[in-house]
Amino acid sequence: MLKGSIVALITPFKNDSLDEDTYRRLIDYHLKNGTNGVVPGGTTGESPTLSHSEHKKIIQIAVEECKGKIPIIAGTGSNSTDEAIELSRYAEKAGSDALLVVTPYYNKPTQEGLYQHYKKINDNVGIPIIIYNIPSRSVIDMSVETMSKLYELKNIVGVKDATGDLKRVDSQLKSMGKEFIQLTGNDDNALEFNKRGGVGAIGVTANIAAKLSSDFQKACKKDMDEAVKLDKILQPLHSSLFIESNPSPVKYAASLLKMCSPNVRLPLVEIRDETKKKVSDALKSAKLL
Repeated sequence: MLKGSIVALITPFKNDSLDEDTYRRLIDYHLKNGTNGVVPGGTTGESPTLSHSEHKKIIQIAVEECKGKIPIIAGTGSNSTDEAIELSRYAEKAGSDALLVVTPYYNKPTQEGLYQHYKKINDNVGIPIIIYNIPSRSVIDMSVETMSKLYELKNIVGVKDATGDLKRVDSQLKSMGKEFIQLTGNDDNALEFNKRGGVGAIGVTANIAAKLSSDFQKACKKDMDEAVKLDKILQPLHSSLFIESNPSPVKYAASLLKMCSPNVRLPLVEIRDETKKKVSDALKSAKLL
């Protein structure tokens, strides 16, 4: 169920408020273009600057719009365990299929602290949990040993691996086995990630290239030559969308495609003119613009 091209969905704003109508249209775009799952309230959705009511609202909208057609993996992580539990319980009650829980940022817990954090969330919900391991933003890196220990719990089913270290795919596969769901959080390494045993991506590029991203993930399982071809088309997009802090570049790309405004919330800002040109060029290269 949790595989293929899963979009880390952007959150559109209008006059600095949640643009609900546009959010619904974005989800409809993914339903029509083969996206295999939606993540509301992840980092790309600017979760750090969403109010609790906004965070809950986008989860609710995603559940309403998808109507069970594709999985909703709600981003419910926090550096406060109690807050993560509260959001996770809400997401489950609202009808989410799974949870994406980021490693606690800023606090810098030990591996034991990480274990206890996830265990407490696990013990308070009844739906699958994907660990989101992203040391570049959270400062901490969950070890394979800790992940393996967590996998013994009833709801921990996989990882969104944003370490950028492809050797982790091998070691996690060896430690947890094929049933452990490995999704990359790095669009640019998805081809090799899947070759090593991954089953998809929770990606940023899918926001503006849903069909290309979905076709690429399908090809990884059926036609590697086609996957390589599509990967070459996607790579310039991947590169351009991470020149500046995500999601500012992808929101600008979405604005060029008339999907939503480029507005982001402080402390993020809109991208520089030189970055805008690179994003525009990448969209043209992929024949999206």
